[in-house]
Amino acid sequence: MNDMPRGTDPTRKFAAAGFITALVGLADAAYLTSKHLAGTAVPCNLVSGCETVLNSTWAEFYGLPTALYGAIAYFAAFALAFLVFSGNKSLWKAFGLLSSVMFVFSVYLIYLQAWVIKAFCQYCLVSAGTSTILFLIFLLSLCFAGNKQSSDTTPEN
Repeated sequence: MNDMPRGTDPTRKFAAAGFITALVGLADAAYLTSKHLAGTAVPCNLVSGCETVLNSTWAEFYGLPTALYGAIAYFAAFALAFLVFSGNKSLWKAFGLLSSVMFVFSVYLIYLQAWVIKAFCQYCLVSAGTSTILFLIFLLSLCFAGNKQSSDTTPEN
């Protein structure tokens, strides 16, 4: 298994950052989903265009709010990161795959907002930022693991 004491395992720290970040994304996506299902407008204080984005063709996919798919993805990211934090390190690659898909999809949605819809939604931007952070957490964990492996294989004199 792992020779490192549980409190010093770097993957555990990245997983903690991952599940905390995923909770932010889950709250954002759940809020948007609830507003969409209730048919109520969301306040848009930082940018103009929330309602334009949230009422566009891309606000639903197969009759369900796009934000609902985000909430499901954030919940899955939270669950995977929490399980890794709890000791199941074998799920970290699944977290990485999920965070990669979420990041790519967020880039696509930002493209739609900028070039197709020509309006931005602050909540959508928070979600895109959150998925980007999840992706970066995973990438940083790989960089750290790469550095650790190279230092582990360095012969001691």
